[in-house]
Amino acid sequence: MADVPRSAPRGAQHDAPLDALHDAPHDAAPPHRTRPDAPRDTPRRVAVAERAAPRGTGRGWAPSSRLLARAAALTAALTAVGALLGLVRDQLLAHEFGAGGGTDAFLVAWTVPEFAATLLIEDGMALVLVPAFAAALARRTDRDHGPGLRLDPVQALVRATLPKTVLGTGVAAALLALAAPGFVDLLAPGLPERRLAVDCTRLTATCLLSFALAGYCSAALRAHGRFLAPAAIYVAYNAGIIAAVLLLGPPGWGVRAAAAGVAAGGVLMVLIQAPVLWRHLRAPAAPPGAPAGQRPDASAPPPRLLLAALAPVVVFAVSRQSQVLVERFLAAPLPGGAISHLNYAQKVAQLPMVLSLMLCTVSFPVVARALAAGDTGTARRRAERDLLLAGVIVLVGAATVVAAAPQIVHLLFQRGAFDAADTAATATVMRVYALGLLGHTLVGALVRCYFSASRPLWYPAAAMLGGIALNAAAGGAWAGPFGAPGIAAANALGITVTAALLLFGLRRQSVPLDARGLVAGLLRLAAAAAVATAAGWWCAAGPPALAVALAATAVTAAFTATACALRAPLVPSLVRTANPFRRLAKART
Repeated sequence: MADVPRSAPRGAQHDAPLDALHDAPHDAAPPHRTRPDAPRDTPRRVAVAERAAPRGTGRGWAPSSRLLARAAALTAALTAVGALLGLVRDQLLAHEFGAGGGTDAFLVAWTVPEFAATLLIEDGMALVLVPAFAAALARRTDRDHGPGLRLDPVQALVRATLPKTVLGTGVAAALLALAAPGFVDLLAPGLPERRLAVDCTRLTATCLLSFALAGYCSAALRAHGRFLAPAAIYVAYNAGIIAAVLLLGPPGWGVRAAAAGVAAGGVLMVLIQAPVLWRHLRAPAAPPGAPAGQRPDASAPPPRLLLAALAPVVVFAVSRQSQVLVERFLAAPLPGGAISHLNYAQKVAQLPMVLSLMLCTVSFPVVARALAAGDTGTARRRAERDLLLAGVIVLVGAATVVAAAPQIVHLLFQRGAFDAADTAATATVMRVYALGLLGHTLVGALVRCYFSASRPLWYPAAAMLGGIALNAAAGGAWAGPFGAPGIAAANALGITVTAALLLFGLRRQSVPLDARGLVAGLLRLAAAAAVATAAGWWCAAGPPALAVALAATAVTAAFTATACALRAPLVPSLVRTANPFRRLAKART
C-alpha cells in the first residue's frame, strides 16, 4: 500500500484517498479546490483527495463518486473472495459432517461467532466507532489548521475506548467458556449432541475478544478512508476455518476442528489489520505553539457520551442477531438436520444482501463525516442513492435465488454426506428466506443513517425489537405445521416490518430522507424483480451449472427491461453507464 508522500501536510495524510486509489481520477476536483494551506510542492494526488465542503459546513470529507465506486468495487471483490471461501468452508463441512446431529451441535456453538460478528464487527462496533472516529478526524483537521486543539483527538479517543473494549470482551469470553453448558441448554434444549456442542462453544468463545479487536480496527480504518484490510478480514477468517478442518478434522478432532478454526480465524482478522491501523494512529506533529503535555480539548466527546451512544446500538445489534437465536430455538425440537438446513439456506440466500451492503459500508464514513461537518445535503443524497442501488443489487440476487434454488444448492453442497433430500429441504427454505432479503438490506442500510451522527437514538432498537417479537410469534405458530420453511417465513415477515418502521421513522432523524419517494422507487424495482423471477424460473433447466447460468442471465435481462419500462430509479442510468459504445464515444470526445 502506497503511503501519502511526506511532503504533504499531516491533515492530508489522514484524509487521503482510499486504499490503492491514491492516483486521482480525471474527473476529480480541480486544483483550485485544494486546501488553502497546502504547500505548492504538494502532489496533485493529495490535493484532490478531498472536495471542499459547502461554506459554513466545516471541513467535510467528500471523495469523488469515482473514488467511492473504486473503493466499493475493491471491497466487493474482497468480500466476494471471502464469501467464496465461506462457501468452500460450508461445502467442506457438508462433505465431512453432513447435516446430522454433529453438525447441529457445531452450529449451536457457531451462534457465538455469528452473534459476535454482528455485534462487534458489522453493526455494534462500526455504528458507534465510525462516527466517533469521523468526528475525531474532523477535529484533527481543525487542529492542523489552528491553535485551538493541542493533543491529537484520534489518539485521545483510542486511549479512552480501546483498553475498556479489551477488558470487557476478554472477561465476557472467559465467562462464556465457563458457562458453556448452560448456554447450550438455553439455546437448544433437548439437543442430542449436547457434550459436543459444549466443547465447540468453549472454543468459539474466544472470538468475543478477537472479533472485538477486529471490529475496532475495521471501524477506525474505514473512518480514515482505508478499506483494503477491513474488507479482507473474512478471507482470513474463512481460511483459518478451512485450514483447521483439513488439518484437524476427521478422524481426529471431528467437528471440533471447525470450532478451533473459528478461534484461529478470529486471531487472523486482527493480525491483518493491526499493522495498518498502527501507522494511522501515530500522532501527527503538534501545531505550532502547542504546549506539550496538555489535556485533550473540551470539544472531544467524553467516554460517558460514547457509552450513551453505544447502549442503543448494542440493543439494536443484539435484537437483530437474535433472529438466529429464535430460529435455532424453534428448530431444535424439529427432526435432525433442520438447523443445518436453515443455516445452509441462509448462508447462500444472504449473499446478495452482503454484496448490496458493500456500497453502504464504503459510504458510511462519508455520511458520518459530512454530518460531523454539518453538511446534511451531501449525507442525504449519498444515503438515498445508496439505498436504491442496494435495492437493485439485492432484488436481482433474490430473484436469481428463488428461480434456481434447487440447482444452486445441488451445485454447491450435494456431495458426500449431503444427499438429495438435504438439497430439496435446503432449497425450499432458501426460497422462503429470499422473500425477506430486501428487508434485511434496507435495515442494514437505514440503520447507518440513524447512527451516523453518533447520537444516542433508541428508535432503531425499538423497531428491531418489534420485528423480533413478530418473528418469534409467527415462527412459534408456523414451525409446527410448516417446519423449517415456516421459521424462514417468520424471519422474512419480521425483518420486512422492521425495515418499514425504520424507513418511515427516518424523516425526524439525522438524515432526512424522502421516504415516500424511496418507497415508490423500491416498489417499481420489486415489480421488476417479480417479472425477472418468473423469467429465471422458466429458464432454469438442464445440468445445475447451466441452469444457474441461464437463470441468472434471464433474471438480469428481464429485470433491466422491466425496470426501464416501469421507469424505476437508477436502472436506466446504470444501463447508459454500462453501455460500452457510449463509453467509447465519451472517451473519444
